[in-house]
Amino acid sequence: MAETFGLYSKYYNLLYGDKDYRAEVAYVTKKLKTFALAAKSILEFGSGTGIHGMLLQNEGYTVLGLERSESMVAEARRKGFNCQVTDITQFNLETKFDVVISLFHVVSYLTDNASLVNAFRNANKHLNKGGLFLFDVWYTPAVYEQKALPRIKKMQNAELSITRFAEPKIDVNRNLVDVQFTVFTKETDTGKTDELFESHPMRHFSIPEIGLLAELSGFEILKAEEFLTGNEPSDKTWGVCFFLKKIVND
Repeated sequence: MAETFGLYSKYYNLLYGDKDYRAEVAYVTKKLKTFALAAKSILEFGSGTGIHGMLLQNEGYTVLGLERSESMVAEARRKGFNCQVTDITQFNLETKFDVVISLFHVVSYLTDNASLVNAFRNANKHLNKGGLFLFDVWYTPAVYEQKALPRIKKMQNAELSITRFAEPKIDVNRNLVDVQFTVFTKETDTGKTDELFESHPMRHFSIPEIGLLAELSGFEILKAEEFLTGNEPSDKTWGVCFFLKKIVND
């Protein structure tokens, strides 16, 4: 899996400055108290710039982040977050955790079967007995019902303004949405502009598909629900959160 957030990572924090990380972490901690009450240690797949992880640390958890993007790891480390540059499909830490989490649709970036199975098996391998694997993905029924539509997003701060165009292309035969980003930036002081293009292929999943992945990697599904709301998944539910329990040990 190639590094997806290359140039795009420079503007990541500003582009997602309106993301409610605190609400998401409140949701995760509530679910951990439901499904993994005694949990103390967390391994995070796709930790980005470390915001989720640091907020979880503030809740009393010990968190190690794994992130493929070197620039994002550098940013997270500057904040004091413990993380490392790692491909979640190919690694061995030789230690175990109570919980593995993967937020913001990181699993949907694993677009081929081999990468998915490897990542799920790595999650199992690095979990203690009965450990929890929590992650959210794009949900197939919603993708086909609602369609992926072009979107424009504008954000700015004191130094920079950004306009992002997202043009999705649906590949029905591979369960993929290839989101093609065009990002225009302008520096406030100098007026200097920049333009970049990146393609982010995203895989969407049905509950039976996740069930098969769970079976292949030593898990069982405890629950699937709409991320944040906890509602039953439907064709209106773009993001579904899965809770998998480790049932097969190394």
